[in-house]
Amino acid sequence: MASPKSSTRPNQEDQEPTKFQDFFPTMAGKLGGEGLIEELCKGFELLVDKDKGVITFESLRRNASTVLGLGDLTDEDVRCMIDEGDFDRDGALNQMEFCVLMFRLSPELMEASRCVVTEVIEQEFSDYSHRH
Repeated sequence: MASPKSSTRPNQEDQEPTKFQDFFPTMAGKLGGEGLIEELCKGFELLVDKDKGVITFESLRRNASTVLGLGDLTDEDVRCMIDEGDFDRDGALNQMEFCVLMFRLSPELMEASRCVVTEVIEQEFSDYSHRH
């Protein structure tokens, strides 16, 4: 007889953390900016609710295992995924929110963005200082 704690889904404490491998920088390098955005848009189309034109809780739940290979996600897992990128708080992800979320989830691309923004700000400040 199985113990009360046993289940088909392992407990959080039983799982070893999975090391995250960030493939976005490699994709960005190979595809370029426009190519990366095109691929993100294709990913959005795989997850979108065709009738509503956005990724809904239901469409993500339905496609999580078949399209993403994420297996047995709980409703809470799916809700957290939607909430993470839902900037306008309408309960769904539009294409822009999805693309921004995918970009934000890439630590290397976020760091590269910070560097570019810092360089632009420093250049603007330098240019401003020389003019005045």
